[in-house]
Amino acid sequence: MKAANVLLVDDESELVAALAKRLEVRGLQATIAHDGEQAIAIFQQRRFDAVVLDLLMPGMDGMDVLSRLKEIQPDVEVILLSGQLLPERGIEARKRGAMDCLAKPADFEVLLERILEAIASAGAPARDQGSG
Repeated sequence: MKAANVLLVDDESELVAALAKRLEVRGLQATIAHDGEQAIAIFQQRRFDAVVLDLLMPGMDGMDVLSRLKEIQPDVEVILLSGQLLPERGIEARKRGAMDCLAKPADFEVLLERILEAIASAGAPARDQGSG
């Protein structure tokens, strides 16, 4: 069974690399982008079952990236992460189509649960049941 594809977008390279490894141990395929422009370029080439997107990045803001991703693939589920999550930003993100907004540092198990919900919503294959 083909693994579900998750796009991770964050300018904190160590954090996103660690997150990718943890997802891959659980049977998910993770692709990393370090900024909004790179994320959009990758997203235009492949279909993803879920996206984990940092809200505050240099260059293109996470809200703008969210809007562009939704234009390209309207049914993709996007989970936003932010170290400075304000309630009004969360409301705006949901209006633009975000599935959820989580504060950094997000508890990995909570984030994983949201990613799996996004994948299920997309109709992608379930994760491997192995632990890690």
